[in-house]
Amino acid sequence: MTTIDETTQVLNEMEQAGIDLNVAHDVVFFQLFEKKEQAQQMMDYLAEELPEVSGELLADEIPNVWDVNVTVNMLPSYQNIVDQEKLFEQIAGQFNGYNDGWGIEA
Repeated sequence: MTTIDETTQVLNEMEQAGIDLNVAHDVVFFQLFEKKEQAQQMMDYLAEELPEVSGELLADEIPNVWDVNVTVNMLPSYQNIVDQEKLFEQIAGQFNGYNDGWGIEA
């Protein structure tokens, strides 16, 4: 039995929904933090180190949780998604946050 990871499953569902994965899309990667200051530190880091991406700091619907949503215009291939998630996981980890998935703005 073959197990399909979450990224493969989401990409398959997008393709079935008619999203063309052979063109660039705005892909949003979600990072979560317990403190607004930590989220802001990631925003500052992104502005300085990765000016080609855009970040947005928002209060989560869960109390005392802060979101940094990072948008990257990219080809949503499996490898590109996995590589970006790994990068943002490392960056968020520097500020006591973690990656919480991704999505495409349709």
